[in-house]
Amino acid sequence: MDIFEKCHNYTEAKEAMAHGIYPYFIPLTDNEGTEVVFKGHRLIMCGSNNYLGLTTHPKVREAAIEAVRKYGTSCTGSRFLNGTLEMHEQLEGELADWVGKEAALVFSTGMQTNLGTVSALVGRDDRVIMDKEDHASIVDGARLGYGKIERYTHNDMAHLERVLVSIPESAGKLLVVDGLFSMEGDLADLPNIVPLAKRFGARIMVDDAHGMGVTGMGRGTAAHFGLTEDVDLIMSTFSKSFASLGGFVAGDEAVIHYIKHHARALIFSASAPPANIAAALAALAVMRSEPELVERVNQNAEKMRKGFRAMGYDTGASVTPVVPIIIGDNDKTFFAWKMLFEAGVFVNPVISPAVQPGHQMLRTSYMATHTDAQLDKVLEIFQSVGKELGLI
Repeated sequence: MDIFEKCHNYTEAKEAMAHGIYPYFIPLTDNEGTEVVFKGHRLIMCGSNNYLGLTTHPKVREAAIEAVRKYGTSCTGSRFLNGTLEMHEQLEGELADWVGKEAALVFSTGMQTNLGTVSALVGRDDRVIMDKEDHASIVDGARLGYGKIERYTHNDMAHLERVLVSIPESAGKLLVVDGLFSMEGDLADLPNIVPLAKRFGARIMVDDAHGMGVTGMGRGTAAHFGLTEDVDLIMSTFSKSFASLGGFVAGDEAVIHYIKHHARALIFSASAPPANIAAALAALAVMRSEPELVERVNQNAEKMRKGFRAMGYDTGASVTPVVPIIIGDNDKTFFAWKMLFEAGVFVNPVISPAVQPGHQMLRTSYMATHTDAQLDKVLEIFQSVGKELGLI
């Protein structure tokens, strides 16, 4: 059998392209943060993870430019060998301080952070316990680690307890959970997860890719709940609030030291380029000096939730700048995306298997830099499209 046969038989994306409703890999001509341009068509961006709007902040931009002038475009090597600059270690120290942990380790991407951290810690006789809505990078990290995977229904503490009861006491246990779930916009039930994990001897890792910069006055979901000291590892990316590319994990110094010397995704990948590290450092400095950005992004999200709900849209359990518009049907989701796109609003359609059947949605997300005029325009367009499609 030809291994490429499945490639030739894959027609779903091409069919969507032929019908003009293919919503992925859209090549933007310009990206100004809250607005983008596609083939001369200007849209309000409501599908980005640029929560604090820092990709266009002058201090972040200038820091990246200056790093290229000083260091060039790449370190051309892994962190393990020639790819560590002083600024990598400076960023690690500042991140550890920011999230309230002893040490931190910077990876080249957020995906690699989870792949490297989970696979380094989890061996054949260990267990990884995950929420069923956890990010794919957590699942893949668990697979790479050869440990057995245990999953519980989203934020279902009774099910989590049954899972923990079923695991042998002798097994090492790592419970990994998203802090802020990137599709639904809700938070992990850490106040109940923490005592359960401690009762059964499980270590806790919080993936705060979407929560960092947004919850806990910018310090993440554990800080939001006052549980920073009770979770063992805090992970996040630079591709959201930090306006860059990369990722990090923070925890006790001994654990970070071990990951540093055993994470294949770190050791065998080129280090994050100087411009990305400088941008993350500058973004962190802005978070410290301009805390009002965190307040503003959450205010914007609340404005949109209230507006959508007043129209009759279902926004699920969202309490964060990620606000889903649950439609529950593949075709209607794609048609709504297309009409919104043509009317000047950029959102992300999400269908099965990325979400459960019946939960197909338009994922919207908001920035601290969105203006009230932009948000009002988005609500106006959503109302028009919703009425035309019979969604509201």
